[in-house]
Amino acid sequence: MAITMIDPVEVKAKTFEQSHLFNKLCKMIVLARTYVDKAEASALVYSVGTFDLGDQKVYAQVKADYDLVRGTLLTKGFDALTGKMGKLVQPRTKGPGHGSRSRAFYARTPFVAHILGLKACDI
Repeated sequence: MAITMIDPVEVKAKTFEQSHLFNKLCKMIVLARTYVDKAEASALVYSVGTFDLGDQKVYAQVKADYDLVRGTLLTKGFDALTGKMGKLVQPRTKGPGHGSRSRAFYARTPFVAHILGLKACDI
């Protein structure tokens, strides 16, 4: 699940608590719906969730994932970002096909499941 675009200048300049990622996580509401058909004849709500700032283990891991991206940008540059980074939040390409230069922060599946209350994060 895409959370927000990565602006390398902003990420390098700001701590996690000052970041656009943190700001988005504090405000976002995630709505899961069941898939009915391609025509989307209906949209049954399955679950709704928010980022739980009270879960210190999850908070610490998301911060560590951000700090990993920030450290990589500061020491190795934008091209060193890879989707293999991060346990709960990862930097991935965003845009058309291979060779895209833009990147975004994405929530990995266990993090989405946690946000929706479907499963605890196995950090």
